[in-house]
Amino acid sequence: MNHRLPPVITLAALAILAAVSVPVRTVDADEGMWLLNHPPREILIEKYGFDPSDEWLEHMQKSAVRFSNGGSGSIVSAAGLVMTNHHIAADVLYNLSTPDRDLLKEGFYAPTPADEIPVPDLKLDLLWQIEDVTQRVKAAAQGKEPARAEAARRAEMAAIESESQEQTGLHSEVVTLYHGGAYHLYRYKRYTDVRLVFAPEEQAGFFGGDNDNFEFPRYCLDVSLFRIYKDGKPLKPEHYLQWSTEGASEGDLTFVFGHPGRTQRLYTVDHLRFLRDVHLPQRLRWAWRLQAKLEAFSGRSPENERIARDLLFGVSNARKAWTGQLESLMNPRTIAIKSRAQGRMTGQYTRINPAGWADVENAFADIRDSLETYRKIYTRQQVFKVRGKLFEHALTLLRLGDELPKPSGERLREYRDSNLDAVRQTLFADTPIYPDFEAELVASALSRMAEVLGRDDIIVRSVLRNQSPRERAEEAVRASALFDAKMRRRYAALDREGLLEHRDSMIELARALDPEMRRLRAVYEDEVESVQHDAYNTIAAAWFAVDGENVYPDATFTLRMGFGTIAGYTEPNGNEVPAFTTIGGMYRRSALWNSEKPFDLPRHWAEHENDVDKDTPLDFVYNADTIGGNSGSPVVDREGKVVGLNFDSNLYKLGNNVRYIKNRGRAIAVDARAIIEALRNIYGADRVVSELLSE
Repeated sequence: MNHRLPPVITLAALAILAAVSVPVRTVDADEGMWLLNHPPREILIEKYGFDPSDEWLEHMQKSAVRFSNGGSGSIVSAAGLVMTNHHIAADVLYNLSTPDRDLLKEGFYAPTPADEIPVPDLKLDLLWQIEDVTQRVKAAAQGKEPARAEAARRAEMAAIESESQEQTGLHSEVVTLYHGGAYHLYRYKRYTDVRLVFAPEEQAGFFGGDNDNFEFPRYCLDVSLFRIYKDGKPLKPEHYLQWSTEGASEGDLTFVFGHPGRTQRLYTVDHLRFLRDVHLPQRLRWAWRLQAKLEAFSGRSPENERIARDLLFGVSNARKAWTGQLESLMNPRTIAIKSRAQGRMTGQYTRINPAGWADVENAFADIRDSLETYRKIYTRQQVFKVRGKLFEHALTLLRLGDELPKPSGERLREYRDSNLDAVRQTLFADTPIYPDFEAELVASALSRMAEVLGRDDIIVRSVLRNQSPRERAEEAVRASALFDAKMRRRYAALDREGLLEHRDSMIELARALDPEMRRLRAVYEDEVESVQHDAYNTIAAAWFAVDGENVYPDATFTLRMGFGTIAGYTEPNGNEVPAFTTIGGMYRRSALWNSEKPFDLPRHWAEHENDVDKDTPLDFVYNADTIGGNSGSPVVDREGKVVGLNFDSNLYKLGNNVRYIKNRGRAIAVDARAIIEALRNIYGADRVVSELLSE
């Protein structure tokens, strides 16, 4: 492998390179998941005549929140009301449910503030400040080989986060952009006192089930409402979004502000082939296997069905999304498009900087070499991942004992000082853990491990001992004391030796797996991730030199702005798909299927059919650039008023992680007018309606 060090690239240097007079790539007008401190002003002015002011952008930034369970949301009232999707709230509803009160299935509404339910394991982050720390992070790694450079970067990032948190009191994260081309310090106001206010029935939030998932037309009220509390009282935010009562129409410009999870658009062609040939096929095999296991578990009893429902939804949703991504990469046109773009960049960069081409060529070679290393460990690394709350708690306790004695910068990144409050909140949260379900998840993971690696693999033998995967899982689950949050808190106060003296059965299982998990992680970080960071740093500089302002970073589950117009589309068979559906359309679709699952009417909707305006727009499609993680993002108009709530995309857009899909690819949102209509005339949530509509 080539360990030549690429040049250090700063944002100032990138700006100079961008100023060189070269042909510039034309980004599709509605493409881009843009940083709010680097908005695409020229594109917006040229196409839409809209120039977002700094005040407008700050207002949007400080109204958007990030959910710790992987979604987006927004503050939508002067009393800290937060809007997100029902499917983002699903795990909260699951954790708050009991056999006698199934909030996920039946929904919830708090008629008074006193009825709002505290959520023990949820954090909402509000981005407050952004600082460019690129030079400091890069300087720490300068002159070092990739593995040592990566360790130096991690240590410096941890130091920056700790200093920032101590100085400001704000939760601080150093975000890697352009796969190592830049580093920004994000400071968040973090809220942990969050309470549930409203959620519709699951059948309203996910009407049509898997049949309609990633499809359009859609008929979903995929919305839930929470409230942020501070010092025991509803938050009085400095910024919040106002509601549009008029809504939006086809052709209107809209903006989406959220936290897209991960994209791979700056990946090299070799890296995309790795996704196509290794990463996605293995993920799909895992998803199909786990989905079958969960369906079998669910079929044993109604209570099992309730317990497994949230995870089964997540796995089946991911499986369908990964299938679409793989199909996109299997289409030769996708790789061809990326190859042409990469070839165009390298050709133009050679003319701009002939002396620098060798560095770029070496960077592409380094990525190829790193992927060969990754290919050798990928399968093994994946099969040592075990699902289940009990195992996750055990591994956290074990690693806290190992990591806390180290300086923050030398720890595994999730145990840095800046992350410890979040780790402990999850560890100590008194959320339900079901023994039968935990045993099923652990047994499935151990069985997969033995099937893939072989029963005689040295680690498999040490983990399973003289037992079958099922026997080992049952033993680890049934004898563990980690079901009790108080016991987990007691264990967390012990050092490693004290913890191991208790010989908890699940901690012993985690202890048997952890050394191999750590070894594989070290190989990945030292020989794959570190090499790719250095290589992509060089490649990012070349892209900037050629395309300048048109280069936006891949998604990193941090706040971004997208934009686009509300627009229907034409199917390949010539059928026109309108931009909007209506509430009446849900009733008609249910009648067409004789109210059979998954098209049966939600209870409140059946009871109030004559009370609701069926002409009210329910869902719409628009062509903004979104990806997973954007779920729950507010959709706003030019004035910054809420016109919708992003919740999905159609099938044509599932390859959006590697390239922007403009033909037929659409994001899907709940219409703001439907949210008000349903809250008022279906759920009787008048106090919430008054709060949303108050100026």
